[in-house]
Amino acid sequence: MKAIVIGGGIGGICAAIALKRFGIETAVYEAVKQIKPVGAAISIWPNGVKCLNWLGMKAPLRALGGPMHYMAYHDYLHGQIMTRFSISPLVESVGERPYPVARAELQAMLLDTYGRDAVQFGKRVTHIEESDSGVTAWFDDGTEARGDLLIAADGTHSVIRQHVLGYQTERRYAGYVNWNGLVEIDPSIAPADQWTTFVGEGKRVSLMPVSGNRFYFFFDVPLPKGLPEDRTTLRADLQRYFAGWAAPVQKLIASINPETTNRIEIHDIEPFMQLVKGRVALLGDAGHSTTPDIGQGGCAAMEDAIVLATALQTNSLGIEDALLRYQEKRAWRVKDLVLKARKRCDVTHGKEMAITEQWYQELKQETGERILSGMCETILGGPLE
Repeated sequence: MKAIVIGGGIGGICAAIALKRFGIETAVYEAVKQIKPVGAAISIWPNGVKCLNWLGMKAPLRALGGPMHYMAYHDYLHGQIMTRFSISPLVESVGERPYPVARAELQAMLLDTYGRDAVQFGKRVTHIEESDSGVTAWFDDGTEARGDLLIAADGTHSVIRQHVLGYQTERRYAGYVNWNGLVEIDPSIAPADQWTTFVGEGKRVSLMPVSGNRFYFFFDVPLPKGLPEDRTTLRADLQRYFAGWAAPVQKLIASINPETTNRIEIHDIEPFMQLVKGRVALLGDAGHSTTPDIGQGGCAAMEDAIVLATALQTNSLGIEDALLRYQEKRAWRVKDLVLKARKRCDVTHGKEMAITEQWYQELKQETGERILSGMCETILGGPLE
């Protein structure tokens, strides 16, 4: 059996590693000539960590992950602590801890595990065709590839999604812009072992520790789509949007490097239940593009990879049947994650400001149990629980 994997990002490489583990031949094709991960870092929650453990990356992941032991929310105006609590109860409940990691380092770890030389770069798929015996993919350089099945891990702008669904999907603007990057840890901004978030006015500023004495930071601001902002105005934009916010926020804005800070308009796609057609399967953002508000986009792709490979390995009624079993196990799970993230997005970013203000008040009474319980529920829905 040979699987063509379209996309060399997190989901595609995890799928290739999982298939390889089961002795299934793989060929990975990536559109760009050099992968430049979107976003500076990613929070890998315990369900994703367990997937990477299963794929053989337990030790290298720990070397990349930051020491995140606490969570805290601060008032935007004066920086006062609204709530602070240990995440140890979460770790004890689910049997693993979260690891925030730099995206470029995660991508490098995945490529090194699979075999960097085995990925064919500069291969942008134009269309695919299925037959009773396999799938053929054509690329814009005039070449083609054939396999017994095809895994479409070609991201939120997937070319192959329409082949599976039979219609064109539209990306939905979530209503806010996210700036993110990496900066050296400064204890006067936030503790080095804590996920720290400042909230107010429907905006947020967040910091997570990653390896190398660095914070992963991000700023969220509800804004109209398509504003003419870029790196040349980035610091001034943030200073304007966060004018009057607490001193640590001002210090963070002053310390960032605009040349390495990303500005992203956040989108998702209305969830759908069809993830496969014949011998073609959607995986990762191609199958469930979500906002980052519950930190499950990358983790969900890792889950997909393991469920898909296991279905192909453990079911013997043919490829089409195995892919349908993958769809059965994943469709409701990923739909739930997309909708949970959308709900969290709307509360966090002031879609209805009265609800957001109520959340701010609830944070002042929060002991950690309610927040960690919600996280636990999401994590325990993964395939390795």
